Amino acid sequence: MRPAKDAPLLVLASASPRRRELLERAGLRFEVIPADIVEAAHAGEPPRALVERLAAEKASAVRDRLPERPRRWVLGSDTIVVLGEEILGKPRDADEAVAMLRRLTGNTHVVWTGVAVCATGSGVPALCSVESRVTLRPASEVELCAYVRTGEPLDKAGAYALQGAGRRFVSRVEGSESNVIGLPLEETLALLARAGLELPVA
Repeated sequence: MRPAKDAPLLVLASASPRRRELLERAGLRFEVIPADIVEAAHAGEPPRALVERLAAEKASAVRDRLPERPRRWVLGSDTIVVLGEEILGKPRDADEAVAMLRRLTGNTHVVWTGVAVCATGSGVPALCSVESRVTLRPASEVELCAYVRTGEPLDKAGAYALQGAGRRFVSRVEGSESNVIGLPLEETLALLARAGLELPVA
């Protein structure tokens, strides 16, 4: 895959519109090349290890499709919702979305995001991971069903969007809010800078 002469130095290995919006908000120019990997947990794999491994696999998969020169940086990320010891992914359908929200409302859960950055021609990606705690207020079945009918929860881990209509259920966020959306922005920018990418001046 030969980049155009004026191609951005940063490549986002994700099709997530939330991650694109966060990077654009930070003033970064980047190209989107989604990674094609199997996103599954290994038996007994802790949440932090899972998100870091998947982020690294995404970044490495896209890096390996790019030429070594010109040097570019690939950003991979993975976000999961954890309730107790259970990892909650994206709901399969509306019924599962309602069931998931029924468990989350009135409780506190954890959101983990792993971030990986690697440069073309380099070896092991640089990694970081961020944990946030989110408390959802109690909600009625009528509220949950009405929210699910909007369609917003169906492509979200945990079946809600902090940056969308789902925010009405969120009573508290401890830690990075952008992490809950899908990319801990402050930590990601620091990781990119350590990896050698020149960032725009704020």
